[in-house]
Amino acid sequence: MNTEFIAALDIGGTKMAATVAGPDGPLVRLSQPVVKTGPVRALPEQALALIDAACAQAGIEPDAVAAVGVASCGPFVLEDEMIALAAPNLCGARALAADLPNDWETIPLEQVLRERFDKVAIENDCVAALAAELGFGAVIGETDCVYVTWSTGVGFGLCVDGRILRGKNGNAGHAGHMLLSDNGEAVCGCGNRGDVEALASGRNIGNRLGKPASELFRAAREGDQAAREAALQAARWFGRGLYNVVAALDTRVFVIGGSVWQHHGDWLAPVVLEEITSRLPALTAGVKILPAALGPLVADVGALALVVPPAWGEEWRRTAPWQKLAG
Repeated sequence: MNTEFIAALDIGGTKMAATVAGPDGPLVRLSQPVVKTGPVRALPEQALALIDAACAQAGIEPDAVAAVGVASCGPFVLEDEMIALAAPNLCGARALAADLPNDWETIPLEQVLRERFDKVAIENDCVAALAAELGFGAVIGETDCVYVTWSTGVGFGLCVDGRILRGKNGNAGHAGHMLLSDNGEAVCGCGNRGDVEALASGRNIGNRLGKPASELFRAAREGDQAAREAALQAARWFGRGLYNVVAALDTRVFVIGGSVWQHHGDWLAPVVLEEITSRLPALTAGVKILPAALGPLVADVGALALVVPPAWGEEWRRTAPWQKLAG
């Protein structure tokens, strides 16, 4: 593939970002709210339009972009051997809430993108983030590591024996839906009760306690006793989820990102690490937790990492050109 430029998409439940990049790194990043109405092709067509807008701002022709990497919320299903989104926070026919204004069962993301691009690589956003941290971040060269996001939800990207795990439909890493408790009040967006995400995610803590997670964790940091106990309990549940991953995969390092961790990992890290290493030391001794080196750009860099030519990647590791997007 003769690549002049590449594109990246970061697709979440509320926003979408498009980045275009050349050999010297990212050129333009644009974002906008995700469309949730219209025909089933509306979201992928929005993605194409956003890439075109980024190209226009960068002064390049859209047909000069031959490859696109995508970091997307999931889960995924396969339709005609191509990835479609079956995310309950995007697809109204799969949502548990009545406020999602569409009747989509699935979104034909790969099908629409392949109508334009020669190369399309789509991964769960946490798998893409793992690719970014392995290629350019905190765990370059590591063979047994896990990327975890602790934010609105809880998600994982898994690397074992130097191989990123993907699974039959690309959904490996949905360990946020491991069941931990019979707590019927802890409800996840997927419908589970008592899974890691129900017990620890910012969205579900906020829903359960009737206070936005950002306020809860800020009050906890400032010494509010009830808020502090709620935050510490969430950290304990989160740590137990990580312990289960260690027990299953014998991992060595966790790289943790997401808004909860970015703002509060400094004081919650000891609680999380204690939940991991206080059990079965033959498996857990020496396990480390690290902050995501790429911070809030990890999904964007991850999407680029899925399609970046090797020669570009070597230069990017030296120059860290994505930093220009931080402003």
